[in-house]
Amino acid sequence: MDPREAEAGRNVDPNHSECIYHLAVDIGGSLTKLVYLTKNNDHSDDESEASGSCPVLKGKLNFKKFETSKINDCLGFIKSMKFHPGGKQQQDGPERQITAIKATGGGAYKYADLFKERLGISLKKEDEMDCLVAGANFLLKVVRQEAFTCMDGQKQFVQIDDNDLYPYLLVNIGSGVGMYKVDGDGKFERVSGTSIGGGTFWGLGKLLTKCKSFDDLLELSYRGNNRAIDMLVGDIYGGMDYSKIGLSSTIIASSFGKVISDDKDVEDCKPEDIAQSLLRMISNNIGQISYLNAVLFGLKRIFFAGFFIRSHPFTMDTLSVAVNFWSKGEAKAMFLRHEGFLGAMGAFMSSDKHGLQELLVKQAEQPNPNNACSAVSKTQVPLDGESSADQSIECTFYKA
Repeated sequence: MDPREAEAGRNVDPNHSECIYHLAVDIGGSLTKLVYLTKNNDHSDDESEASGSCPVLKGKLNFKKFETSKINDCLGFIKSMKFHPGGKQQQDGPERQITAIKATGGGAYKYADLFKERLGISLKKEDEMDCLVAGANFLLKVVRQEAFTCMDGQKQFVQIDDNDLYPYLLVNIGSGVGMYKVDGDGKFERVSGTSIGGGTFWGLGKLLTKCKSFDDLLELSYRGNNRAIDMLVGDIYGGMDYSKIGLSSTIIASSFGKVISDDKDVEDCKPEDIAQSLLRMISNNIGQISYLNAVLFGLKRIFFAGFFIRSHPFTMDTLSVAVNFWSKGEAKAMFLRHEGFLGAMGAFMSSDKHGLQELLVKQAEQPNPNNACSAVSKTQVPLDGESSADQSIECTFYKA
């Protein structure tokens, strides 16, 4: 066993009674995301089936991420959790049966041989954009309190009516940014995008602050003050608003502009101030482009997703302020609880196993035995915390 794989296995309780019964992965350039179903070995589905409610799957829907550069940690985790497709034990050794799981992202091609060699798992590739949109649609329909707004540090849930969900703009912020007009299940088109995204933030941040990881850079930005780096309207107008055109004194007139006016070098600036200025600059740019595309295509809803956001308050606040400013308060930026797992969720739902493609999903507080032709999910999740990673949702899928 690879020593890094063994290290990952140490993080799992050896007496853990849960096993992975259904798994999908989204292997991106920076992060590998897993969505997987676990159920407790101490409980059988027989009792549920006897009740007449006919569940297909029952357990926890889990979300977990790993750095793709440390893919062995991911492999070690899967192995330590004992992947049992369809309830069957995976066998070790050269004679073990090859099991197929759904996978998306560029890494599904890059690491296909590694999954097969280490775990006996074959990766069945799914289109990245198809999975992204399918995952967003599924979560918005099924997970109660999945969507929320965030401005001035205040988070508020948004109730989504299934009959009034479409059309909407999905803005996925990864290394770059993709913008998709979504008209329904399987109906979408990429309408715009920008190369200035999470990769830009990380790349420039690494050069300017010497941070070694994306999370470190985000944490650093939280402690900074962008006003020490950015030139504001008030800096130009002596602390006054430019009220004639609706610009308050606190609006950023030029990102990094104060560095020029104060004749500063990198060494003269605090790394945390640089990090926050960079975050504001990129988030403002994305927010403005997103709103303009929403106007162009007549879309009222804008959902932001992708692991660039990571529930970071400054990122969400800046995106929200940008949309609010350019729309003059008529539009709001909305965010998703499981923002970074859309692709993995879409791949999960694309599996033919257990007839998941045929599930008709309806949300309910408790399963209804009289409605056996639906998939019922008990899906409330807390909004507290910085990320949806490593969270789980209690759920039950019913035959359609």
